[in-house]
Amino acid sequence: MDLKLIPRIKNLNSNNFFLLAGPCAIESEEMALQIAEKVVEITEKLKIPYVFKGSFKKANRSRIDSFSGIGDEKALKILQKVGKTFDIPTVTDIHDVHDAELAAAYVDILQIPAFLVRQTDLVVAAAKTGKVVNLKKGQFMSPESMKHAVKKVFDSGNEKAMITDRGTMFGYQDLIVDFRGIPVMQQYATTVLDITHSLQQPNQTSGVTGGRPELIETIARAGIAVGVDGLFLETHYDPASAKSDAANMLKLDYLEGLLTKLVAIRSVINRF
Repeated sequence: MDLKLIPRIKNLNSNNFFLLAGPCAIESEEMALQIAEKVVEITEKLKIPYVFKGSFKKANRSRIDSFSGIGDEKALKILQKVGKTFDIPTVTDIHDVHDAELAAAYVDILQIPAFLVRQTDLVVAAAKTGKVVNLKKGQFMSPESMKHAVKKVFDSGNEKAMITDRGTMFGYQDLIVDFRGIPVMQQYATTVLDITHSLQQPNQTSGVTGGRPELIETIARAGIAVGVDGLFLETHYDPASAKSDAANMLKLDYLEGLLTKLVAIRSVINRF
């Protein structure tokens, strides 16, 4: 997919990877604007094409008492404000067919969660909005099987699809990234590596997903080395206090250092 099809995306001539980043969930307008401002500052400095990410609701929680959102319309309006304030594109995930049209009125990219990427009605509904569709690879799916999810988007009259790998189930409580899958999926669509969800440790007995954020840089470096098109990460100024995915988000203070290293690696890769 030509990244020029994403509205308001910048720095496309830098030959850098592109970045989808932001908090796991929209908790408030203040937190969304604060995180976006910092990431925009960093990505402009490093000339990285940037899309702000934030979930307007979280429907796939382990426990019924887990945080799921501040209200659909309220969160979507915050995403819209972020996009307008910083003149950047935005992405959010959808879980139900009726979410597609609702979210499409506020954001530029609709994301299909990994658990739902085989739900034909949901994928088709997202595609028919005409928005860019980001298909998260199911933890239970092979890279080769993602061609069918992409084809659903294309067959719905929308050529704007990309794939995001977020790891594959390894036993019951761990994920592993198979980097052989990156070039496979690039045959089907622009391919992104989710470097924070790939380090989740799901199905904990507490009902709260764990994670290994100390390995974010390791996964990111490897992804850039194999030539992934973009990176996806969740970041928060205080991950421990985050209402969702606290265990595996990157602390915002560490983002510039990480991206600086990755841009340097990318510049070397581009020579070959």
